[in-house]
Amino acid sequence: MATTRNAHTEWEGELIKGFGEVTLDSSGVGHFPVTWASRAEEPRGKTSPEELIAAAHSSCFSMALANILTKAGNPPTLLTTTAAVTFQPGTGITGIHLTVQGQVPGVDEAGFKAAAEDAKVNCPVSQALTGTTITLTSALS
Repeated sequence: MATTRNAHTEWEGELIKGFGEVTLDSSGVGHFPVTWASRAEEPRGKTSPEELIAAAHSSCFSMALANILTKAGNPPTLLTTTAAVTFQPGTGITGIHLTVQGQVPGVDEAGFKAAAEDAKVNCPVSQALTGTTITLTSALS
């Protein structure tokens, strides 16, 4: 069954001095302040579209990798994934780098790297972000 998730943003003012708030409507788990400065300079307690993409990508990738490893008979004990989304004002998102550390009994480094590459290509968020260069560093811990 298909699912749809919703969020909305209320923005006040112009780009540079304006501000907004992102609300996660489907889950109801939070309201997150956002400004141009938090996107292009320092966060100072506010989020950005790129940070939200990083959160979505790291969680989706982790789920996909857990599924791939489990289907191969080696469920992970722990996966820790970081997504670093780079934004260049005037250009846009210039790349995403995923880093994953895993504790996976019964899997060697080569097997883990292959599973991680599979997850990088096939997680739904990666697929939604085609056109953006996505790189990966993976290692067992």
